[in-house]
Amino acid sequence: MLTTTSEEAVARVPNGARLMIGGFMGVGTPEGLIDELLRQGKRELTVIANDSALPGTGIGKLVTAGAVRKVIASHIGLNPETQQKMLAGAMEVELVPQGTLIERIRAAGFGLGGILTPTGVGTVVEEGKRKIEVDGREYLLETPLRADFALVQAFLADYLGNLTYVLTARNFNPVIAMAADTVLVEAEHVVPVGMISPDHVMTPAPLVDYLVAKA
Repeated sequence: MLTTTSEEAVARVPNGARLMIGGFMGVGTPEGLIDELLRQGKRELTVIANDSALPGTGIGKLVTAGAVRKVIASHIGLNPETQQKMLAGAMEVELVPQGTLIERIRAAGFGLGGILTPTGVGTVVEEGKRKIEVDGREYLLETPLRADFALVQAFLADYLGNLTYVLTARNFNPVIAMAADTVLVEAEHVVPVGMISPDHVMTPAPLVDYLVAKA
């Protein structure tokens, strides 16, 4: 794990990268890393997240700037700009049921070949997917979702990279930290090793590649 600046961390993200970004309606999103993506002019990004937040907030900033090629999310209802770009064909949107989305990410983090879910059977969600019958019930095989980079927001980090989160800001962050090749963390506070009790570590240090202290 390397402690670095947001500029140096984001410089490692190439155009066209596949990013997982923590947050739920912008809560728990690493805003500083988002802002640095914009400052460096990153383009053609694929963003995997629960939602595309709101205009001017979190992932919504990337949408407004035209930096996103594709969004894979559970809903876009709070961001009219995402909806407009999708309808205009300016941005691809893949909608995934929320439970299925997080389980596909978890499957990647745990090295699984996929998950079986009844969600979507008999709807447009099943199009192009394999159906498997178990004990007389049909399930869809949903494949793992993995990313090149995970952008994580933590409340506390120590100098080894152990992380803890606060309340609902925890949301997708611990799971995406397990499902990306490189994990960039923006921490509200960085404390000496030993200040975070082992019982309170939610993301262990070996998962973290680069740690940025929030300015």
